Amino acid sequence: MVGVGMKLLEDFSTQLRIDDPEERRMISGVTWEQYEALLVDFEDRPGYRIAFLDGTLEIMSPSRRHEISSENIGALLEVYFEEMRIRFWRLGSTTFRRTERRGGAEADKSYNLGTEKEFPDLVIEVIVTSGGVDKLEIYRRLGVTEVWFFQDDAFTLYCLRDDAYEQIAASELLPDLDLNLLIDYAAQSDPLDALIEYRQRVKGNE
Repeated sequence: MVGVGMKLLEDFSTQLRIDDPEERRMISGVTWEQYEALLVDFEDRPGYRIAFLDGTLEIMSPSRRHEISSENIGALLEVYFEEMRIRFWRLGSTTFRRTERRGGAEADKSYNLGTEKEFPDLVIEVIVTSGGVDKLEIYRRLGVTEVWFFQDDAFTLYCLRDDAYEQIAASELLPDLDLNLLIDYAAQSDPLDALIEYRQRVKGNE
């Protein structure tokens, strides 16, 4: 098993194109043991996201646009947590997996709210290119309460109920959060100005 990740990484890296830096590779017929060995090999390669579902492996190299959107959303959301005095734990792109449920993923952003737990309460995924494994199914198996997908400057939210996701119009974990306002500031060209102004807006709405 040793080195399986490095071989896949070498093969994958040769496919990256300068004009399209966000790339995704799908590999079928992968065992759980191979998936875990791959995670070990990729420990020093934080630029990649790895997901696994029922023998299908996804290796994704996020684009600059993907990472900027993810970081801006996370920074603004944490301002909201601070101003609203919501206790939170940053889990970032930690690898979450369950052997018995044959699923694992690394989110763009993930958080525990209120108390620290084994799996996130909230996961945020930025979508720049379509395709890939069914992330919503992975998060269902992990028991994540809410999943937010950000695509084309809009959020699509899902809440877990009775082991199935239901699409919702507003967050139930954060019912007072104005997602449209957060989107507006996430799109600003100057991140510092966006954080300062967003903090003032949140304070004004308290």
